[in-house]
Amino acid sequence: MRTKLISVIAFFLSIGTTFAANYESDTFKTKTGHSLIIQFIKHGSLSISYEGHIIQIDPAGMFADYTQMPKADLILITHEHADHLDAKAVSTLEKSGTMIITNASSQKILGKGTIMKNGDKLKPASYIQIEAVPAYNTTAGREKFHPKGRDNGFILTIGGLRIYIAGDTEDIPEMKKLKNIDIAFLPVNQPYTMTVDQAIKVAKVIKPRIFYPYHYGETNVKEIQERLKKEASGIDVRIRQMQ
Repeated sequence: MRTKLISVIAFFLSIGTTFAANYESDTFKTKTGHSLIIQFIKHGSLSISYEGHIIQIDPAGMFADYTQMPKADLILITHEHADHLDAKAVSTLEKSGTMIITNASSQKILGKGTIMKNGDKLKPASYIQIEAVPAYNTTAGREKFHPKGRDNGFILTIGGLRIYIAGDTEDIPEMKKLKNIDIAFLPVNQPYTMTVDQAIKVAKVIKPRIFYPYHYGETNVKEIQERLKKEASGIDVRIRQMQ
């Protein structure tokens, strides 16, 4: 009986470690038949789990207590701003074998990581392929926030699902080349990222099956949902706590 009780306690403790923070999550069935779970942490921070693998995107301690989360197999950093790059959070999530993927400026700050430049493709493990795509500002006077060629967005292909995590960007022309996007995360927070109009324009161009506005601050993202329901009804706009 004592052995069974210890086993039960250990089981519930392991659940508590993995799901300690009460963040929203959505589950998707992949083409392989396995489930993929996206956890919406806040702002630009996301967590993806697939077949026991944990992927953390732009972990930042200002949005979450990463000591309460499972160690990551893969950590992706889009760029060096403090709301996307947090060395302490990265260190907390690391374990033996954790792979960190960054742009060049973030790698310099961290002192470690594999650099991906715009246009690079990488298959770091059998279950995932990563494409680094451009992310930058275009509005006059705002180019300094995210200059062209420095930062990344990422397209992750996992179990046949293509997930576009745009990073901090506006509606840049390179987005016209993006194809077969199943799930898109587009930032909507001027002056640093997109306006509502820009985000709607991008959604109509890349036509994701599911569109999550993220990194949206005080922006009224319900307007995106309402307008796209009329203007592009085939896109499922989902609003989560990603301000």
